[in-house]
Amino acid sequence: MNVEVWPEAIELGQLFSAEGFELSVVGGAVRDLLLRRRSHDLDFCTSARPEQFEPVLRRWGRDGFWDMGRKFGTLGAMRRRPDGTEIRVEITTYRSDAYEHDSRKPDVTYGSSLEGDLSRRDFTVNAMALRVPDLVFVDPFHGASDLANGLLRTPIEPERSFDDDPLRMMRAVRFVAQLGFRIEASTAEAITRMADRLSIVSAERVRDELTKLLLSSRPRDGVEALVGLGLANVVLPEVPALKLEIDEHHRHKDVFEHTMTVLDQAIALETGDDGPVPAPDLVLRLAALLHDVGKPKTRRFEPGGKVSFHHHDVVGAQIARRRLKALRFDHHVVQDVSELVEMHLRFHGYVDEPWTDSAVRRYVRGSGHLYERLNRLTRADVTTRNQRKARMFSEAMDDMERRVEELRRQEDVDAIRPDLDGNDIMRILGIAPGPLVGEAYRHMLDFRLDRGPVGPDEAEAELRRWASSRDRTDDGASRIAVGAGGPSLPTESRS
Repeated sequence: MNVEVWPEAIELGQLFSAEGFELSVVGGAVRDLLLRRRSHDLDFCTSARPEQFEPVLRRWGRDGFWDMGRKFGTLGAMRRRPDGTEIRVEITTYRSDAYEHDSRKPDVTYGSSLEGDLSRRDFTVNAMALRVPDLVFVDPFHGASDLANGLLRTPIEPERSFDDDPLRMMRAVRFVAQLGFRIEASTAEAITRMADRLSIVSAERVRDELTKLLLSSRPRDGVEALVGLGLANVVLPEVPALKLEIDEHHRHKDVFEHTMTVLDQAIALETGDDGPVPAPDLVLRLAALLHDVGKPKTRRFEPGGKVSFHHHDVVGAQIARRRLKALRFDHHVVQDVSELVEMHLRFHGYVDEPWTDSAVRRYVRGSGHLYERLNRLTRADVTTRNQRKARMFSEAMDDMERRVEELRRQEDVDAIRPDLDGNDIMRILGIAPGPLVGEAYRHMLDFRLDRGPVGPDEAEAELRRWASSRDRTDDGASRIAVGAGGPSLPTESRS
């Protein structure tokens, strides 16, 4: 092969050969080698059993060793190059694995040959190997040809391959997104027929494939394949459901097409590593994909033929939260995505009537650490073909962001607190800790958001005014008495 090969792979091959074992680089590393892409994570397969090659691997991997995959016949190690680059390797005994009909985990059995091991790989482009140290290229299923043609095909009959490991169907759409490949016709037909079998795979493994798809360079292609092949009915049924709905602006074929456009536009608004939303951003991409999932449940046909989706933001947030939890996403991802879905319409009123400073402060405080993502999701959600409306919306968002920066120069808008804390409130009103302190604190926070920063005297005067007003409206059991001589604790009424 006329390509540069990793010296570490050749060294490992020499060590294994000296012990009488076969060793080959396999999988994505070989594929990437043919594509002239650099990889620092190498997968190998070997004729040796884990207990046989463990001493060799430990000797090579002087900077790290792990054996979490031992029960699957896999051990791993790591070495650092002089320039600090880490080379990670995982070595697996020749094997075959398959799912029992109702199992969520594959059973593993050891194989006896490299060709047999390659036959159990997901696709022909991953069923190539490079024997080391002699650098013999092994391609029994013509993966190099499929790679050149951008074609995904299984090494054996697709029904048998997907029955052995249904997750391979998810990998197919992931490779569509990552590599821009197309799925060979009989392979695609098998996926469509067997999509329901994906339900036996653990949620964590499905989530990992979905995450890789969304973080790829072509997530829209992957999502469209996921829906078109029927896999989304198992993984994300809320997304194909959008194909049945009409967007309320009547500018799109359906909400699914609108969602794909929003996903594309949100990705285009991600930033570089030094920006506030470095690409690729999983939270923003998930929020773009799920922002309208509440529309099917909230669709109403109004007089005059119009369609409304009132409160689809709130309903959608609930749906998104349930789905992401079911897929075992991390808590912070679930929380952030569902909050973005719930907030994605908050800016829209600004276009018709610019907000007061108080409203701008509330928007920033309400969005918190999601402010930058929320603005990008909001911008991406504008897919109208009316250039005048699109320009007005963009200019309004620009104006709001300028005002936020102006307010930030004057005050800490991102972490607004009342001018009086809980201790101040108890001291001024002469009350003990309890619900009343929280009620007063919330009022002072609203006052701060409305008025901006004020001095301690004005804040205290407002607190006393609020307490006096509350004293006139509440019953005696919770009364705050504020007189000329200052506050006093609530007292029981005397007969």
